[in-house]
Amino acid sequence: MRLADLNGRSVAIWGTGREGRAAVTAIAKHKPSRLIAVDDSANFLSVPWDEFAATAPLAGGDHAFPALVTADVVVRSPGVPQTHPWMKELRERGVTVTGGSALWMADNAARTIGVTGSKGKSTTSSLISHLLAAVGRPNIFGGNIGVPLLDLPPAAQYVLELSSYQCADLTDSPRVAVVTSLFPEHLDAHGGEEAYYRDKLNLLRHGPEMIVVNGSDLRLRDKVRGICDLHGFPPIPAGADDSRFRIHDEWVYCSDEPLFHREALHLKGAHNGRNLCVALAVLDGLGVDVPGSKDELEAAVEAFEGLPHRLTEIEDPSGLTFVDDTLSTSPYSAIHAIDAYASRPLTVLVGGTDRGLDYAPLREFLTDRELTVIGIPDSGPRILEALAGLAGVRTENAEDLPAAVRLARKLTPSGGVVLLSPAAPSYGRYRNFEHRSEAFATAIRESA
Repeated sequence: MRLADLNGRSVAIWGTGREGRAAVTAIAKHKPSRLIAVDDSANFLSVPWDEFAATAPLAGGDHAFPALVTADVVVRSPGVPQTHPWMKELRERGVTVTGGSALWMADNAARTIGVTGSKGKSTTSSLISHLLAAVGRPNIFGGNIGVPLLDLPPAAQYVLELSSYQCADLTDSPRVAVVTSLFPEHLDAHGGEEAYYRDKLNLLRHGPEMIVVNGSDLRLRDKVRGICDLHGFPPIPAGADDSRFRIHDEWVYCSDEPLFHREALHLKGAHNGRNLCVALAVLDGLGVDVPGSKDELEAAVEAFEGLPHRLTEIEDPSGLTFVDDTLSTSPYSAIHAIDAYASRPLTVLVGGTDRGLDYAPLREFLTDRELTVIGIPDSGPRILEALAGLAGVRTENAEDLPAAVRLARKLTPSGGVVLLSPAAPSYGRYRNFEHRSEAFATAIRESA
């Protein structure tokens, strides 16, 4: 479904955040017969909607569900989970449910590189955008980084980071579809592990011209088996030992030719090296002469700055290295972060909103390692319980994040690392991940 298809139809926009507002602005131009916004939250009366009220009146409370079921098309914001009880009833009644990202993609797929993944999608998509610009291919970077797709300006080339919520509604794949990793995430919003994988990999199922995946992720390689691009070719694996783009002996290779040293990329962790290989494979598939442009690409890689809240190091006069990895919301993302600092004395701060995740993979990863793990509310005690009995793992509970930072200063040897990689979301005790990051930085300063 395209935006133009909404002409003359009754449309309800479900959600009043950035995505909902962008949808109102974009859809109104196509003259639907009725355009209404729906907020099903308890505090819908406090939603600042005056700017949009004349274009799309706001329905809330007892009027919310009737506004949805009487529409021809419901445009769902990404924050509305697939498991919402109204979703099933809408589909049973024959109401078309789509999203702003799907509407935008229907008109712009041929000019788009779309990147998703349980981890690495932000870094990889920004790397692709950065490297394309370095070789003379300007592009617009957007998506899940905070700019709704329907707000993006016209461009010849887009590079987008796409969440599982955005991927779920797509009926058109981007020209180049990229998946960086796959592990259980957001299970409560998707209705289970297999449903999450289905929604995530929906990015690949509508005729992309090229698919690139992280070839070292065995679960991902298994889940994409049998999926082909528009021309019948299987996904291109990057970053594995047998890939065209790979890292060997700390050098980045294209086939048998070394391009530049891995240290050109200042981001820590083997996973970020694989993200770079995925980005280079995309450029290669788009016709960029990667070996012939290796000097320009090396300079661009060296100039690339990591995104905030992802293994971001914070200076401290004590000699300890504090690391903000607050966007770590699962045991798998914490595993990547811990591995990045495996060579140094390490204290890890874990815990956040408890979504009932299974921390057995983290326990298995830490079986033969030595480090300290400090648990913070709400899920911290349960994570520590999952790690109980490991010979090399010291576990301690703290009443909150500032207390955990103070305790980490006492327990971490000189020259060591204090890593906030919570393996859980921030909501509940914090407004969002930025708020948790601010609290971490404040605790570091005040305990110095």
